[in-house]
Amino acid sequence: MATFIKAQAASLTATVVDFTITILLKEVFHCWYLLASIIGTVSGGVVNFMMNRSWVFLAHDKKIHFQALKYIMVWIGNLVLVSGGIFFLTKYGGWSYIVSKITVSVIVGVFYNYVLQKRFVFK
Repeated sequence: MATFIKAQAASLTATVVDFTITILLKEVFHCWYLLASIIGTVSGGVVNFMMNRSWVFLAHDKKIHFQALKYIMVWIGNLVLVSGGIFFLTKYGGWSYIVSKITVSVIVGVFYNYVLQKRFVFK
């Protein structure tokens, strides 16, 4: 349970980075919402990887290039699921991009990211 709580704290930190960059790019620099979201997701992913490796799963003694490769494989799935969900809910559901991003990010974070990072990336 402690690992799950730490993973959620790392995820929350990465989410703050993700959303800050997404909103700045969209609202201040007037980027397309999906491009802003993708760049935010990439930034949050880097933060999440580093926190998971060094703090959540205490896997800093293992080779980083193997972990990074596995993380990228999982993360590409995350990027596709989140970006696709945001696009679908925003374009066809009429939701705001922020509500879409929050909804999809929570679902993917709990049911996809945590499970694969624990059992595949940082095991």
